[in-house]
Formats: sequence, C-alpha cells, structure tokens
Amino acid sequence: MTSQRVSLAVKARPVLGSAESRRLRKQGLIPGVLYGREQPHAISIAERDLRTALTGVGGTNAVLDVVIDGGSTHSSVLKEYQLDRIRGFITHVDLQEVRLDQPIHATVTVHLVGEAPGTKEGGVLSQAVNEITVEALPMEVPAQLEFDVSNLRVNDTARLGELQLPAGVTLLDDPDTALASVTMQAALEDETAEGEAAEATAEGDEPASDAESAEPDAAEE
Repeated sequence: MTSQRVSLAVKARPVLGSAESRRLRKQGLIPGVLYGREQPHAISIAERDLRTALTGVGGTNAVLDVVIDGGSTHSSVLKEYQLDRIRGFITHVDLQEVRLDQPIHATVTVHLVGEAPGTKEGGVLSQAVNEITVEALPMEVPAQLEFDVSNLRVNDTARLGELQLPAGVTLLDDPDTALASVTMQAALEDETAEGEAAEATAEGDEPASDAESAEPDAAEE
C-alpha cells in the first residue's frame, strides 16, 4: 500500500523552452509541470530527489508532498514522465495535484509469483496483462499487486477478476480479461504461426501471379 508520503522540494521554472530545458538537464535538474487544482506550475526537480521519491515504498504511485520554493505543500501523484531512449534517464515529468479524500484512477503493475504446476507438465506460463487500472484514494493505491500462479495447470487461464485487491481499491478493467495462462508449447507455436500467416495475408505479402506481375511492365511500355 502507499502508506507513506514523500516530501519533494522543487523550484519554480520561470524560463520555458527547449534551450532552457537542456540547460537544466546539464545541471542534473528535470523540467516538469505540476498540474495544480487551479493552475499549472512550471517546475524543475533534482533528478536524484525524484528518483528517490519514486523508488520508495509507494513506487511510482507514491503520494508526493511537493513544495515549490519553500512555499505551500501540494499533495500530488506522478501523472506522466518521458525517458531518453538511449540513456534511459528521465527528461521531463508531469505531476498532478490531488485531494487525499477523493479517489483517483491509477495504473498498478501486476507481478506473477509462485510456480505453476502446468510448467512441470510441459506447459509455458505467459502473462497477458502487466498493468491494470484501479480507482482508490491516493493513499490507498497499491505500489504493485501480486498474483499467485500455484494453481495454474495446462490450459488454465487466470483472469483479472481473480486478483485480490486491497480494501478500498476497485478494478476498472474488464474482470474477464485474461491475466495469465499455461499453454502447451506446440499449441503456442501453432498460434504464432497462424498469426504471422494472417498478418502476411492482410498486408498483401502473398507472391503475385505471373499475370499480375506482367501488368506493370505492360503499363510502363
């Protein structure tokens, strides 16, 4: 559970633009926006402080007590972030101010735990969904969820509705959506082959007949 609030000191960002953002990053600061309940605030955050805040108990669903230039506190959550595709560090972050007494929608990661008996019978365990959307009060959003696959045998499928959610947390996704399954390797390969064949047909990858391939040449003449 997100049982702790994390204090995060940030600075107002009076100068905007890509050139200023690059300058901030060179100084170890991340440009961002805090979307307040009344108006947005352009901010900058020390990269080290942000990583510390988002890798604690609450993870990326932690409640952040954002303090701008030592002023008032804004209870907020992570809304979105952008990563440098090559180096992997955060290049921009958006925070959303929230009320702690009003539920929010959040994305929660699901991890499979345990050993599925079906894997000992020649089956392959696969996870169809890695994240779910829930509704809960900000302080009650789980950092992550776990699903025990110890009862999954060959041809068994677990669905989202089987997840054990903490009190006060509501699943917003279709409960009948497949979460994880155990499938025989041969069947899995057949499905992959059928899918590739269907994609090739849809994209028109089938070889053209002699008559079809002759038409463009005749037109060019």
